[in-house]
Amino acid sequence: MYFLGIDLGSSSIKIALVDRISGRPLAVLQEPQKEMSMYAPQQGWAEQNPNDWWHFTCKGIQRIIEENKVTKEQILGIGIAYQMHGLVVVDKDGNPLRNAIIWCDSRAVGIGNKAYSDLGHNFCDGHLLNSPGNFTASKLRWVQENEPETFAKIHKFMLPGDFLAFRFSDKINTTVSGLSEAILWDFKKDQISQEVLGQYTIPSQILPDVVDTFSEQATVSTTGSQESGLAVATPILYRAGDQPNNALSLNVFLPGEVAATGGTSGVMYAITDNLSAKECSRVNNFAHVNYRSKKTRTIGKLLCINGAGIQYRWLMNNLSVTSYEEMNQLASEVEIGSEGVCILPFGNGAERMLLHADIGTRIVNLNLNRHHKGHLCRAALEGIAFSFVYGFEIMQSDGIRPTVIRAGNDNLFRSEIFSNTLTTLIGQQIEIYDTTGAIGAARACVLIDDDYQQFASFTKDDHVLTYMPKKEKAAYGDAYEKWKKELNLILKH
Repeated sequence: MYFLGIDLGSSSIKIALVDRISGRPLAVLQEPQKEMSMYAPQQGWAEQNPNDWWHFTCKGIQRIIEENKVTKEQILGIGIAYQMHGLVVVDKDGNPLRNAIIWCDSRAVGIGNKAYSDLGHNFCDGHLLNSPGNFTASKLRWVQENEPETFAKIHKFMLPGDFLAFRFSDKINTTVSGLSEAILWDFKKDQISQEVLGQYTIPSQILPDVVDTFSEQATVSTTGSQESGLAVATPILYRAGDQPNNALSLNVFLPGEVAATGGTSGVMYAITDNLSAKECSRVNNFAHVNYRSKKTRTIGKLLCINGAGIQYRWLMNNLSVTSYEEMNQLASEVEIGSEGVCILPFGNGAERMLLHADIGTRIVNLNLNRHHKGHLCRAALEGIAFSFVYGFEIMQSDGIRPTVIRAGNDNLFRSEIFSNTLTTLIGQQIEIYDTTGAIGAARACVLIDDDYQQFASFTKDDHVLTYMPKKEKAAYGDAYEKWKKELNLILKH
């Protein structure tokens, strides 16, 4: 018997099939083979057709059933992870009224900033733990202001994962974690924020119903069965945004536990049980997957670093090198600190942790007679690691005290230079695990019974290695201080 995990990203849908008892992955695949289409009608906009998500989900499910010779009756539950902060609006028949406005779309920034001012910083920081920013509620207000004919037809709005669950089941619902990422949850009152609804004149009847994150949220309908290939009445047992789900996949649930991601962008996601939002202009705060009103008040503090793996990939594409392995070898031949070369890896847009400064990538202290591509490779890895450390210092100023850091075995954490730099400067070991968001979403189905012990047993075999802080950290510290000095000089100007 098996659980099915679905991870709805902006480039593809990943599907995982895991054993119900052992948690062992039987298969993981993605649809489409290339990237899904994204539409940008104007500068700063990003949209996708939500029906495309459903099409590729169904195609992936049918493939994984056929290729692994399992029957639909052997799949006992579905877990869903999804790209956060998106907006889907549907009519009374459940048809999307427009393309989804996805997470990286920035059209609603001004709306969110105005709401932050109108509602008051103290209210937003204390009750929402965030500025309304460019999140789902602000995007919904944008539709109201700019497409009133569409807004008038809205029966319900949803987050991307809610839409997939709806297509499976014909039921429209969401979770507290989802409402918090939409910036619609009042953490002090433990309820939907009436103040945000009032600020944005959002009628309460278009909100989805609320279900527990770990629960039988809905079951596959006759139509959902016919289109997806799953059996009628297969339950949806879990749903969460991609970053909370990544943390879950790494068995990160308790205060002090931190999940890190080092892909195209970088993320530090730290669990706390306090409602401090001192740095909410630079760090987001969401209800974690195990948040339960008035019982388990676990908050996930999320710090995003745009210019992470994309910086290293850009360098590979523009140097005479053939692979990351070659770059890592070149970098290993250079001393800590790259002989003074510093790379500020912020060339992937405005950085929230830098208060939305858009300073681009900077290469400083380059000596054309002395430095070569090995120095650039090392300086890039160090610069990305330093940006993680810089962000983590912000999180520590907001009360985060790490007890363990866990990370997926993705591209940056495969580099010893990157990982050793990060673990030494933070002073905390980093455990590396070989898992994915789709696998985590499938395994999360066991948590309907609050069986955290069984869930933890699933992740033990995923452990790859542990990076320990270096005893001699002076060279790392000196290099970081020089890098931070260069960053501060630019930010001042």
